[in-house]
Amino acid sequence: MDARRESGGTPGFRLTGVVLDAPDARELAGFYRRLLGWQVLDDEPDWVRLAPPGGGTGLSFQSEPAYLPPVWPSGRERQQMMLHLDIRVDELASATAHALDAGATLAAFQPQDDVRVLLDPAGHPFCLWTEPEPPERA
Repeated sequence: MDARRESGGTPGFRLTGVVLDAPDARELAGFYRRLLGWQVLDDEPDWVRLAPPGGGTGLSFQSEPAYLPPVWPSGRERQQMMLHLDIRVDELASATAHALDAGATLAAFQPQDDVRVLLDPAGHPFCLWTEPEPPERA
């Protein structure tokens, strides 16, 4: 038994990835590889895993024949978004242009000025955001 469990502590957990379903795992993984510049760690017919070059939590993609894309913004009686990715960028306009060139679509509904909601090729919403410039000090 894990020593932390014996002492009443929480067992060790480490999030290793987020898995996105898609009609074609390889197609969606290719989009995120172009978008993020990450490397492919596993490539099987219905499963692809990407990881950032410096290590850390990666993204995986699995083919799901019955996949239905979520609707953004949400609506009753429609496929709901189960999660979305927030991706911090250095500069919003150039990052948005890069995402569009990689195959994303700009969502029609944009709820904030400092965030861009885009849809990946399988219809998953994701957000690009940047921190506002800190105020200058006198």
